[in-house]
Amino acid sequence: ALFHTGQIGGGTGARLKYCDPLPLDDVAVDFPELRIVMAHPSFPWQDVALSIAATRQHAYIDLSGWSPRYFPPQLVQHANTILKEKVMFGSDFPVIRPERWLADFDAAGFRPEVRPGILKDNAARMLGIA
Repeated sequence: ALFHTGQIGGGTGARLKYCDPLPLDDVAVDFPELRIVMAHPSFPWQDVALSIAATRQHAYIDLSGWSPRYFPPQLVQHANTILKEKVMFGSDFPVIRPERWLADFDAAGFRPEVRPGILKDNAARMLGIA
């Protein structure tokens, strides 16, 4: 199940309060086999999303919607370490073109050994196709 988390762009009229990832912790506990993807860096609740992904077996974070140059340092740090198998690529095309996202990703401080997981392997494993 994919859930939008974090700030909404474009003045869509959607309410920001519904983008807080904290309620997903209850979902993850009540349905432990459900694979949950928290879409987008969860600004201003990034630490909450990181905590959920770190403590719930099937909770993941996708990186779509933002250029990696704007990722909070704690997101990069966790993706490089304890969440290296739970963070996944996403460009949010056409808002961000994959070429730009990948160029910004190259400069964002992700360790070389976690790049294949983020760019492909983590999503394939989560989807059961690896």
